[in-house]
Amino acid sequence: MTMRFVAGVAVLALSACATTPPVETSRGAPAQPGRQYRWLLGSGEAAVLSAQAHAAMAAYAVAHASGPVEGAVLADGATPAAPRWTPCGPGPRAVVYDVDETVLLNSGANYDSARRGDPPFDPARWSAWEAGGANHVEPVPGVVEAIRKIRAAGVTVIFNSNRDRIHAEQTAAALASVGIDGAVSGQTLFLKGDVAPGSAKDPRRAAIAARYCVIAMAGDNLGDFADAFNDKGLAVQARRALAQNPAIRAKWGAGWFMIPNSLYGAWEGATFDDLFPANTRWTPEETD
Repeated sequence: MTMRFVAGVAVLALSACATTPPVETSRGAPAQPGRQYRWLLGSGEAAVLSAQAHAAMAAYAVAHASGPVEGAVLADGATPAAPRWTPCGPGPRAVVYDVDETVLLNSGANYDSARRGDPPFDPARWSAWEAGGANHVEPVPGVVEAIRKIRAAGVTVIFNSNRDRIHAEQTAAALASVGIDGAVSGQTLFLKGDVAPGSAKDPRRAAIAARYCVIAMAGDNLGDFADAFNDKGLAVQARRALAQNPAIRAKWGAGWFMIPNSLYGAWEGATFDDLFPANTRWTPEETD
């Protein structure tokens, strides 16, 4: 996940039961969370998509736990438009997961943001969440079972997150709270600042690939696979096209696995012009 303050928690429709208290909201906050939160955190559709992606990731990793395999980390200087892969030798095999909204649903932080009307990202508030939110998370549907299968096949599971390195202990505790233990800072847990300053993940991916044959990666943001996808110079539709270009298309579902996240991402600044090209627009004629 490219770190933005996570917003929204799924708030189910209030029961007609008089004993169920309404959710308290601050003055001016919406009575219900936005549609994006209801979809990701309340819909069966989102749960199925998440579980489906994690199951596919596990099946791919188990199938490639031994034998010839193409690496999943772009080689130095390669791009999604012209990919080359870090070679996979005979060394130990690994998969790399993003954490937030890929492995963990940050339910406590999502609730806090949703009840305040989804305000802009607040780094200080997010840091407080990293420090104290370990007991207020949930696993993304399907991920616990997937990781169990991958580890049983002898493949190491590594986490690469833009949480801050000063909260490594709390991040490991959050993972353990949903049944995913074994996240060790600098070994199987890589955080912002561990390898290089800033939120770019390519340096961490390269460091991991230097130790392991990385056969698969999972994330909820294109930047969880290559920093080039989050180049600020890319227009909305250019980024979308880059993710689908023929050179990289075959990697999706065969080494790269995307987990749905409607809460935040590089797409948030999209305008009407970005989303609706002139030749796609339709407005019915007004009638008396």
